[in-house]
Amino acid sequence: MAQVRPKKQLGQHFLKDLSIAQKIVDALPKDSRSNVLEIGPGTGVLSDLMVDEESFRNLVLLDVDRESIDYLEKKYKDKEVKILLADFLKEDVLSIFNNGHFSIIGNFPYNISSQIFFKVLDIKEHVDEVVCMLQKEVAERIASKEGNKDYGILSVLLQAYYDIEYLFTVPPEVFLPPPKVNSGVIRLKRNGVSDIGCDEKLFKRVVKAGFQMRRKTLRNALKPLNLPESIREQEVFNKRAEQLSVDDFIQLTNLIQSHV
Repeated sequence: MAQVRPKKQLGQHFLKDLSIAQKIVDALPKDSRSNVLEIGPGTGVLSDLMVDEESFRNLVLLDVDRESIDYLEKKYKDKEVKILLADFLKEDVLSIFNNGHFSIIGNFPYNISSQIFFKVLDIKEHVDEVVCMLQKEVAERIASKEGNKDYGILSVLLQAYYDIEYLFTVPPEVFLPPPKVNSGVIRLKRNGVSDIGCDEKLFKRVVKAGFQMRRKTLRNALKPLNLPESIREQEVFNKRAEQLSVDDFIQLTNLIQSHV
């Protein structure tokens, strides 16, 4: 069977180390394997380990690469697995699992990994767990805590709803072709919080505005929100966004909402 050619425009780097593939699959707990969506299966290095594993039920492989889909359909023609030619960022993925709960696994394309997570946030009430590999710097940023230079918008927004662990680093030489950077594997587990205790839309606006000028104090960074002078005199506005925890941002959002 002909192999799939990695395509630069799709950000494809195919993992070829089976021991690392096994570690990624093992990182998805057995109680989170009833409905599983793999994003960007490529040649199936992760899929191979899941299609024959009894704990994985209702496995769906989703890729934008027609060559990859054709290859996987032949490879798994006798397996119980659903294979879809679709773009995760555009697809109504909730309908795939009948609006139920599911987990996500995959070696995410570096160029759209942040966009994938913003979509995960949009459907967070359905996504129980995510185990994925992406660029190491992005993985570290997502898992980073306040006070760290890597801490940013995705850190706060994702940590409001997920418990996040940085699991391990993966070197470039285990990919075809090798990327120019290291990769990192992280796990996100839904924390059960449905209501974070503030207006969610305003929370996102405050977080994004705060980090867009991260070197400035919140007094300056949040100027686009046109806050009254009385609120901007409070102590929290002397801090920079990277100094605030998720709970601090929630309190700040409530403070702002009470004055606008």
